[in-house]
Amino acid sequence: MKKLLRPLQNWLDNLPVENPRLAHLLCSLIPSTCPFERDVVLFQRTLFHIPALCTLNPFYEQLVGLRFKALCYLADCCGEDVTRYIV
Repeated sequence: MKKLLRPLQNWLDNLPVENPRLAHLLCSLIPSTCPFERDVVLFQRTLFHIPALCTLNPFYEQLVGLRFKALCYLADCCGEDVTRYIV
């Protein structure tokens, strides 16, 4: 299975971020933290914890890297304040 996904993972790793609109789009679409991780609380008691399931995604590392490239492009090349994309 890993061999089948490797070309797409390589493509995502090597995708250049050289456009401000694309960088803003990537920063908006790719979350900074896993949106599924949470504690389930009832009456101020934690019933259970749902772990970060994003790490099960075979493209997780590539998406995080792509978001980081987009943030760096906006900050370094465009001189923009990227604090709105950081939680």
